[in-house]
Amino acid sequence: QVRLVESGGGLVQAGGSLRLSCAASGSMFSINAMGWYRQAPGKQRELVADITSVGRTNYADSVKGRFTISRDSAKNTVYLQMNSLKSEDTAVYYCKLDRGPYVPGYWGQGTQVTVSS
Repeated sequence: QVRLVESGGGLVQAGGSLRLSCAASGSMFSINAMGWYRQAPGKQRELVADITSVGRTNYADSVKGRFTISRDSAKNTVYLQMNSLKSEDTAVYYCKLDRGPYVPGYWGQGTQVTVSS
């Protein structure tokens, strides 16, 4: 059973930066894709960025050029570096270990990111 623990959220001014971390337990981390999702009040959860076991990355258009996803296999940790933050980035951010389209993945507890104008 995989357990994901997130950290790094908080309150930041527009234009500022935050780095989110997601530490994973278990042996599946190195062979599974990982992703960051976010959910704003009244909105559906959406994919922000993901990264494969070999480091290939994908980003939502809304964050491309501002956010960077990375992983450290030695530490079983995935990161989301968020720069040039905007008020519309305000949401709860969730880490996910992806197991494919037919099997539920593992989710972290979520961490709140609030961007003030």
